[in-house]
Amino acid sequence: MSRACLPSAPATTSVPPSASTPAEDVVPGVHATARIRAARAHGTTVLPVLAGEGPFDLRRARSHGDQARVCILGAMSAPLGGDRLRIEATAGPGAHLHITTAAATIALRGPTTAHATYDIDLTVADHASLHWLPQPLISAARSNLRQSCIIDLAPTARLLLREEVVLGRSGEGPGRLSTRLTVRRDARPLLDQQTRYGPGAPGWDGPAVAAGHRAVGQILLVDPALDQRPSQARLFGDDPETGQAVLTPLAGPALLITALAPDTLHLRRLLDAAHPIV
Repeated sequence: MSRACLPSAPATTSVPPSASTPAEDVVPGVHATARIRAARAHGTTVLPVLAGEGPFDLRRARSHGDQARVCILGAMSAPLGGDRLRIEATAGPGAHLHITTAAATIALRGPTTAHATYDIDLTVADHASLHWLPQPLISAARSNLRQSCIIDLAPTARLLLREEVVLGRSGEGPGRLSTRLTVRRDARPLLDQQTRYGPGAPGWDGPAVAAGHRAVGQILLVDPALDQRPSQARLFGDDPETGQAVLTPLAGPALLITALAPDTLHLRRLLDAAHPIV
């Protein structure tokens, strides 16, 4: 859907040029935030806060047991250059929350070469769980996106995170993409990783990063029960040409599955084989 069809949060272009804000410094873009809060009430999980703006259209999905489910629909093309987008989701004590997206997120250049930001802030309280399972992020040619995901977990919280990235649409290379995932458990660092892809990122297509593949993904599982059944490091996929995945135990208790593949079909097969309950 076109951006002109829907109201959104004020864009930076709404600020008139002045002596302190030269016209050439004004960057067009949409500023929008989605807020989700799940709480425990009457033996189930309810959603006292479900608010989206700009490109975020939040829909309640049918619950699964005592797990509340939310689907994020894209109400306009985003993120485009200059956009500032943010998702905040909290699972309160004892709440169980599942979040997905209806379609892939496509990073595009838009009307400016300025970078876009897409920030995700997730909080999971004691005895709560959060499943963050969005559809893939596609980095289209000439786009410029900086994505961050910061997760704070209580000591007894559980997290299941699955992310997939496609580097370029069919027949094209990727845009500039920077992703950072920071996870803290009981206020202590559990995982902090940052990766850059595309033009200007040294070695991104080499053996240390994408190794010539165009689909990358990971699954992060944090669960106190892993203390009782620790996993062993394991490699999935016999042929590097069709992709491989590796399962790595983390101190936490947690495990991380990282996969590379030539396309999303092979990537999903690898991730499903490495963690079939997802």
